[in-house]
Amino acid sequence: MAEMDINGQVEEAARRVQVRFVTKLKPPFKAPPTSIAIPSNLTRLGLSSIVNNLLKAGKDDWNPEPFDFLIDGELVRMSLEEFLLAKGISAEKILEIEYIRAVAPRKQEEPSLHDDWVSAVDGSNSKFVLTGCYDGLGRIWKAAGSCTHLLEGHTGAVTSVCVVNPRVAQDGADQIVATASKDRTLRLWKFDADEPSDQINRIRAYKILHGHNASVQSVAANPAGDMVCSGSWDCQIALWQASGSDTGDVVSVKKRKKGAEEEDPQVEEEAKSTLVGHSQCVSTVVWPQDEAIYSASWDHSIRRWDVELGKDSLSLVTCHLFSSVLPVTSLLSCACFPKLTYIWIGGGEYCDKVINCLDVGGEGSALIAAGGSDPILRIWDPRKPGTSAPVYQFSSHSSWISTCKWHEKSRFHLLSASYDGKVMLWDLRTAWPLAVIDTHNDKVLCADWWKGESVVSGGADSKLCISSDVCVL
Repeated sequence: MAEMDINGQVEEAARRVQVRFVTKLKPPFKAPPTSIAIPSNLTRLGLSSIVNNLLKAGKDDWNPEPFDFLIDGELVRMSLEEFLLAKGISAEKILEIEYIRAVAPRKQEEPSLHDDWVSAVDGSNSKFVLTGCYDGLGRIWKAAGSCTHLLEGHTGAVTSVCVVNPRVAQDGADQIVATASKDRTLRLWKFDADEPSDQINRIRAYKILHGHNASVQSVAANPAGDMVCSGSWDCQIALWQASGSDTGDVVSVKKRKKGAEEEDPQVEEEAKSTLVGHSQCVSTVVWPQDEAIYSASWDHSIRRWDVELGKDSLSLVTCHLFSSVLPVTSLLSCACFPKLTYIWIGGGEYCDKVINCLDVGGEGSALIAAGGSDPILRIWDPRKPGTSAPVYQFSSHSSWISTCKWHEKSRFHLLSASYDGKVMLWDLRTAWPLAVIDTHNDKVLCADWWKGESVVSGGADSKLCISSDVCVL
């Protein structure tokens, strides 16, 4: 027996459920609160079609909008009938389905080309994007294709970048950014992000930081914006003064300006202190709270350091295994080291893995996300007693993970980038990626959020890509 569906189309009879669509979105995205009967075999796309039909009633200019759907706080990623069966939810009563705007880019900007691999990106300031490149230069971009500043001075590839001073400085105040390089130095730079210019400004660092004896892999600033820390192939983490009086040695570097040579004074400084504990390359450092630094290393460990004491207060030794591990199948804890928590993820033969990236955020700004030399993005909650296995694992990538980054204003959302050439957007309420961004045609080496609604990424294809209009909130 055929019957008419809500879209006016004839379809074969299917089991129907009574649902009510609800949302926290504001007009024009609020659908009528009345309950309707819909086929139980609808998936997310079918549900989205129904909501769009409800919303466009009486609106001739309505543009269809992709939606995601939650039932009891969990994202629906299968047919309605399969979801209800899997969760043991009765279809005999009116089912309340919350809809939200789908988290996926709606626009791709034209790529911004570099002269070599784009190895680092920071989108934490809404006025600009900062990139680092294997050609030894840092770059400031105000928009896609619009480079306003070149940061010149490194003699090796730039491996990491960060915005140092508070995320959006007051109008007229200089922005301070930091770069790290394979030339074993870090450099600090000042510039006016609001300065109008019809040409690219070439600037040199006002401070050069010496102290590492191997390539510097990562740099991060504290929330106060007065210090930075760095991780290096020399296995050490160094802490540096970013603001205050210039008390280091002043050196003069010759630069050309309008056809004449000028002396450009630069301050050289050494580290204020070092943190020692890793046994291999420190691949990533983040400084989310003034009192705590987090680091990841090729020695398979993630550590949290007490800045004042200079000691690690938490160490996760993640011995990843050869096989895919979702979910965790075994856990061994080494009680002989009371200060350290050792995580052994079972399910296959042992195989050494390194950690390439980590970030701290999510609920309570306390969850640790990390990725390394396998395709799995793992998340730990150090607040849990005994801090044992990861609380989330995402395994949709097909190669090493190079970057992971929490969204600054959402406790559910984060992104990951991989050598498989893809950037993926995640929500902790589902095991499947919300969106897969495949604008790169080679390894993706770095990625970040920008302005809260864009994703910026760089790769071995020498491109900075901007994917915009991502509706997270």
